[in-house]
Amino acid sequence: MGIVKTIRPYHSPAGGWGALKAMGSALVEQHVAVSGMATLARMNQPGGFDCPGCGWADPKHTSPFEYCENGGKAVAWEATTRRCTPDFFAAHSVSELAGFSDFDLEMQGRLTHPMRYDALTDRYAPVSWEDAFALVARHLNALPDPNMADFYTSGRASNEAAFLYQLFAREYGTNNFPDCSNMCHEATSVGLPQSLGVGKGTVLLEDFEKADLIFIFGQNPGTNSPRMMTDLRNAARRGATIMSFNPFRERALERFQAPQNPVEMATLTSTPISSRLYQVKVGGDVALIKGMMKHLVEADDLARREERGPVLDWDFIRGHTVGIEALIADLKATSWRDITRKSGIAQADIVEAATAYMKAERAILVFGMGITQHRHGTQNVQQLANLALLRGNIGREGAGICPVRGHSNVQGDRTVGITEVPGDALLDAIKARFGFEPPRAFGHNVVTALEAMVRGEARVFIGLGGNFSAAVPDWQVTQAAMRKLDLTVHIATKLNRSHLVHGREALILPCLGRTEIDMQASGAQSVTVEDSMSMVHASRGHNAPASEALKSEPAIIAGMARATLGARSKVAWEELIGDYARIREDIEAVFPIFQGYNARIKEPGGFHLTSLARERIWATPSGKANFLVIQGLCEDPAEAEADMLWLTTVRSHDQYNTTLYSLSDRYRGVYGQRDVIFLNEEEMKKRGLEADDRVDIITLSTDGVERAVRGFRVVPHSFPDGSCAAYYPETNPLVPLYAHDPQSFTPSSKGVPVRLAKVIAEQGAH
Repeated sequence: MGIVKTIRPYHSPAGGWGALKAMGSALVEQHVAVSGMATLARMNQPGGFDCPGCGWADPKHTSPFEYCENGGKAVAWEATTRRCTPDFFAAHSVSELAGFSDFDLEMQGRLTHPMRYDALTDRYAPVSWEDAFALVARHLNALPDPNMADFYTSGRASNEAAFLYQLFAREYGTNNFPDCSNMCHEATSVGLPQSLGVGKGTVLLEDFEKADLIFIFGQNPGTNSPRMMTDLRNAARRGATIMSFNPFRERALERFQAPQNPVEMATLTSTPISSRLYQVKVGGDVALIKGMMKHLVEADDLARREERGPVLDWDFIRGHTVGIEALIADLKATSWRDITRKSGIAQADIVEAATAYMKAERAILVFGMGITQHRHGTQNVQQLANLALLRGNIGREGAGICPVRGHSNVQGDRTVGITEVPGDALLDAIKARFGFEPPRAFGHNVVTALEAMVRGEARVFIGLGGNFSAAVPDWQVTQAAMRKLDLTVHIATKLNRSHLVHGREALILPCLGRTEIDMQASGAQSVTVEDSMSMVHASRGHNAPASEALKSEPAIIAGMARATLGARSKVAWEELIGDYARIREDIEAVFPIFQGYNARIKEPGGFHLTSLARERIWATPSGKANFLVIQGLCEDPAEAEADMLWLTTVRSHDQYNTTLYSLSDRYRGVYGQRDVIFLNEEEMKKRGLEADDRVDIITLSTDGVERAVRGFRVVPHSFPDGSCAAYYPETNPLVPLYAHDPQSFTPSSKGVPVRLAKVIAEQGAH
């Protein structure tokens, strides 16, 4: 019996019984219905393991159920009894596996043995760890230039693994560190330092208990950070105002039923979350934010004329910022007509949101990839910083800016050195601690790494987790380039598409998961992670490893380093792997912000890495926070065409990054399929389309390359005019490699100009 493909509305609230049923189904599907619940009881608990899903902060007063639906699915996927063994690879060629869906690849279960690609048989075959490390060493040492190798990092890697990884690559001789942040939140890491002097958020979890107002821009917490819903629910129930700005009317932003609350569950009630949800056009956020700031300035001018109290926080602005004059001049020169046309939001609605902001003493500005993944994502982030600064909402309890990072340690990896643009302070500290001279030249990010592959200048790719070839844009160009590499290496827990888009030689190196016991010479080890609130805490697995052949990520990195660097290495790799506390001592020596690291992770809830901006200390060249102006209103400029739409790529609810837990998206009413495109009925009418028609989605490229995905099902949905949406990563082929933010190099996955071509039934639509 095949999968039933249906479109039907979902009327229940987010969370609640639907979430419990979905999580239970995932545990049953992975054959861990009983053991999985025991594992979940240790997640986000003292002495337990950190959720391998999102990076939302853990509350200090933990309950026995500090996990969400998607966290439960992540554990089910990792703790599964399914095994992807050498026998499976012997039975299937890589060419055959390429025909598997991404979901079916994941469903093969946990990888159990290191595997090496055999070109003669077109199959992966078992290889010893020693031979695998020797192969890596042979290829790396054969390169005429270390910068011909790229070291990719997924946000799931621990602080300890990430630190060793950057140490290995830098001692080898390169700063080539493309990482998942480059594709998601790099605009935050680049934009906020220019505005505030820090590349992270300025809030703690307890600030959500004190805020009067919470704005949510371009973020769908019910799917991407479901544990955040508890904090939003609590804020709403105590009377805080929550307003959301998103092209979709996301169910979790409307109403939420807390699975941990017995009253809501028993009475089938729920809590309204957002008092207003403004459906901004794709690419219209700058216009919206400028409109809000424009009203603040106009209201402040009026208050001055009427000799009332100011609307803007002038004491804060004069004492802590520079650049207000240029910002005000730009806002006054921007017309309301253009603002409403670009944003898709009426002036009265923008004024309504701005008025709520004016009245709030403490406001938190939350944002996600709907803000960052644009051609001007860095400037988008800076406009939100401007909005916060106008009312002094940085460095105040219950207020601040809150970028919601994705994977569970993407922020921590950057903190411990995963960056292609290292500063002298970092490199000098590495030299002082380890006695080797690290390279000073900046390295590759994701886009420049892919460009180097396309040019044939990159020859080796090593991936510490992730599903790189599926996550990147422009598959037609980028996947072809990856197949020409000399060697691809993937450190992974499960089979994915990237293992099939391989170089001439290839390795799959299976590692322990977050839930599993990591036994080394000194005993069972803990690793550490940093969440979205800059809290660092320990994580210790308790499950038996899926296979005796598995190694930890730090052990795999050390094995590659020893084989590659040999006696010339200045790093005591064996000692570091024997006791991870020694890795943390080295991290502390290189990054003094981790002072007392090993002692402090024993504290309940871990410890906070201080944010200078939270203390109103501005680590900028001016010594103050900077108001920064963006010219114009359009995030993603393109030549207007009569039938052009702005496409935004999105995740389904049953998905985390490229991992698919099913082919459904129940909050949006899509079941058993992913080849769909959402657009409103007016846009359908303009194009002569009806529900269930099939269309090709074609990028309006500027380089002469045809980029298209074929036969997508039209699904009517409440969505802004001129906009449409489809699932990631299936529509990544539509995102040109050239379409990225020039400052952060973040691909413009949330703003792709496309047109639709109706598929005639006789041509064989799906």
